[in-house]
Amino acid sequence: MTPQHHLPADIERTSLSIITAELDAMGLTPPPETAAVVKRVIHTTADFDYARNLRFTPGAVAAGVAALQAAAPIVTDTNMALSGITKPGLARLGGTALCYMADPEVAALAKANGTTRAVASMQRAAAEHPGAILAVGNAPTALLTIADLIETAGLRPALVIGVPVGFVNVVESKERLFAVCTAHGVPAIVAMGRKGGSNVAAAICNALVYSAAGMLDPTDRGWK
Repeated sequence: MTPQHHLPADIERTSLSIITAELDAMGLTPPPETAAVVKRVIHTTADFDYARNLRFTPGAVAAGVAALQAAAPIVTDTNMALSGITKPGLARLGGTALCYMADPEVAALAKANGTTRAVASMQRAAAEHPGAILAVGNAPTALLTIADLIETAGLRPALVIGVPVGFVNVVESKERLFAVCTAHGVPAIVAMGRKGGSNVAAAICNALVYSAAGMLDPTDRGWK
């Protein structure tokens, strides 16, 4: 077999061209505002179901892009998601990304309160970075905590990305988070249903970072 392309930029452009054509053929062409996010997630997962199950509150993508251009931090619920977020893109924006899951203080707080570390980490994120982008790819308890803080404590993150994967409390947590964000005017991007994961959370973050930094085309990232 002879590879179709060798250079990363050519591979990405061809992949996105294929994704665009297949979405069009299925009648699932996303609107311009959400296209970069939807296509980046499909590019990461090769799963076209995300064209159906990704839901956006009005203006969610624009809110995320504006927050990143204002150097709002991204807080993730896993170090895996953190590691997948583009660091050169963040650097161009003067932004940061962080995760509290491995922090000893968060672990101690979770143990003392009888909660998960995901709950404790989002409580800390809300206290230290109330205007952050919160990206959840693994823990439904993190989403439920965010929803509770929005409802009861007036938390207003710049954007909530809710894409945990799994079978227990996953569907319900996403539905609650999306409903709460809609009711309180908090921008949200949620993958409804069971699908998701840290890679999806990172992909959404990267689509937003690339959009904010003018790096959607790989040549703008220094690729050849």
